Amino acid sequence: MTAKPSRDAGQAPRYWYQDAPVPLHARLLSGLYGRVIALRRWLYRDGRRSRHPGVPVIVVGNITAGGTGKTPLTIALVQRLREQGFTPGVASRGHGRDAAAQARWVDADTDPRLGGDEPLLIAARTGVRVRVDRDRVAAAMALVEAGCDVVVCDDGLQHYRLARDIEIEVIDGRRRYGNGRLLPAGPLREPVERAARCDFHVLNMGDAAGSDPGAEAGEGAGFGQWPMRLRCGQAIPLLGGRPRPLTAFAGQRVHAVAGIGDPERFFAMLRGLGIAVVPHAFADHHDYQAADFEFGSRLPVLMTEKDAVKCAAFRTELHYSVPVDAALPEAFWVALTERIAAR
Repeated sequence: MTAKPSRDAGQAPRYWYQDAPVPLHARLLSGLYGRVIALRRWLYRDGRRSRHPGVPVIVVGNITAGGTGKTPLTIALVQRLREQGFTPGVASRGHGRDAAAQARWVDADTDPRLGGDEPLLIAARTGVRVRVDRDRVAAAMALVEAGCDVVVCDDGLQHYRLARDIEIEVIDGRRRYGNGRLLPAGPLREPVERAARCDFHVLNMGDAAGSDPGAEAGEGAGFGQWPMRLRCGQAIPLLGGRPRPLTAFAGQRVHAVAGIGDPERFFAMLRGLGIAVVPHAFADHHDYQAADFEFGSRLPVLMTEKDAVKCAAFRTELHYSVPVDAALPEAFWVALTERIAAR
């Protein structure tokens, strides 16, 4: 029987992002973790242990654990590259797939247990070649052999064996770097100083709510922090059919399901549209079962796209996917294109 999500499912420890004491064991482990990653950075300091696939490599990632909006940005990046005449491909580790799953190509029909939820979503939204492999160098090489002339690495800042030309750090605009401590005492995979070496810093500001991201470019010039808004407006029935505007759910109670790094961001987005949310937070990359949706009341169920790709086997007329699109200032795309050309 599948366990129901608890109130804290999918949530980071309180001391990561709130004013709460950090347990002693977490501080001790954080010190050990810091020494390990420092050694790893030293081993790759001169680039001789890294391999380059021979085409431009763009890495989209973050230095914090959990979701910051990397997947929407990756989708937007791939779509923009295609519009500019490139043939991009996406290399991913495929977090959340079965541990025994082998390297493979991912398309819209791939079992998410074999391909991973985020790679499956990227493939379905963009139609580009997506390769999942624990070895991102091997994934990049496979993409180049398949005809890709740009490799986009989804969530790969810490995978130093893959040499890269451009690094894009994605930052959660609400939570930022939390308490500034390394795992597990805090949310950081690497010290904050590591972020300074990235070429671009994209600040996820959350729901667009009708705003123009270009009006908030502010620090954009000079590769500062570029604002990114997540735009949503429709609910897509999982059984097929005409999309419904999210505004049609305003004033109604709905079950909201999110198994992402920061479920509260999704719930807040729906509340901002006047929807009465009954929240159900699951752990990131949760493997959904039909029993997870036995909520005891027949209300519409709104879920993220990342969750929806794992629910095809038990979808009903009550289930909807809420797609989001990343919107950034046009100046960001111009600066990125110029940087690619320089490579």
